Parts: sequence; C-alpha cells; structure tokens
Amino acid sequence: MVTQTRVHLQTLVILIFHVHLSQPVCVDVPSATEAVLGKSMKLTCISCLKREEIKAKTRVDWFYMPNKESDTPIDRTHIYKYEDEVPQEVDGPFKGRLRWDGSKDLQDVSIQIKNVTLNDSGVYECHVYREFEFDFFTPSVFLIKDIKLKVKERATQDPTALYSEIMMYVLLVFLTLWLLVEMVYCYRKISRSDEQVQDTAY
Repeated sequence: MVTQTRVHLQTLVILIFHVHLSQPVCVDVPSATEAVLGKSMKLTCISCLKREEIKAKTRVDWFYMPNKESDTPIDRTHIYKYEDEVPQEVDGPFKGRLRWDGSKDLQDVSIQIKNVTLNDSGVYECHVYREFEFDFFTPSVFLIKDIKLKVKERATQDPTALYSEIMMYVLLVFLTLWLLVEMVYCYRKISRSDEQVQDTAY
C-alpha cells in the first residue's frame, strides 16, 4: 500500500501542468523501483521536449533483462513499443499484462505492469527515439533509461511514513498534556476568584 501510494505521488508530481496554456512544464522524476506481488506497477519514463512548438515523430521501445551486469552478456527481451501513435504489446512473457500509461504529448512514455509476479524482478530499459521535423533537415535524439525493479511479497514500510506517524502521536500526546495543564490552570484561577469573593463578602 505504501509503495503504491508512493508511485501515485510520484506520478502526480511527474508531468505536465500548465503555467500558461502554450507553455507546458515537464518534470523529469525517477521511477519507483519496488513492486508488490500481485499488484500493479508503473514503470516511469520521462523524456522532456525542449521546445513545444517543434513537431517530433516519436518511437518508444521497452525491454526487459533479468540482470544487467557489465561482465555478462545482455539477455534483452523486447516487451512493448509505441510507434506511429499506436501503443502495442510485443509477444513474449509479458503479453497481456502491460498497458500504456503515458501522456498525449509523449513526454511521459511510461507503461504499467498488471498483476506483478516475482519473475518480473530485473532491469527494464526505456528507449525513446525522436525525429524532429524542420523545413530543411530532420535531427534526431535517442534516449535510454534503466529501471532496476525488485518485486517483494509485501510492501516495505516507508521510513518517511513511519516518521510522520510517530510525530503525529507525539503531537497528540503533547496537545493532550497541554490541554490538561490549561484545564488545571483555569480551575485554580476560578477557585482563587471564588475564595476572594467569599473573603470580600465576610
């Protein structure tokens, strides 16, 4: 639950809110790297455009590797692609469990894994290829991002959430004690006033 909440929070901060209608803002944030068995997991990949007015032809490819070590051959499996404005799963071990979770302007080119299994642990590569359309030439940009995913049977307690919970209880205890002190002070003050009134009456 904590992991899923963190994924949602990262997704909320991620991308594209309008300061002006013609100037979208793109924020590049890292993907979450811890998934929970049986839950859904968003693999976040952000590729910000430098200038909104430039039209770009974009292709996205996602790959999976059980591991990615410099001293071992890379066993890369193509699992998803976005081409010609069409997202599409690729035949393989992830078939039927992946869906597109990116934005319309293709600055967020993320995907989501449904019903995560322990075998989904590994390294995911996000490949983004953009070809920009100018009048006289077509420059291109190629980007690769790695996400090292670890699947756990249960969500790990977030230290920040635990700290916040502890602080909440400390604050609650403090406020309770403060209220008791104020009640005792007011009671004594009222008692003294009553005694002074009685003394004056006599």
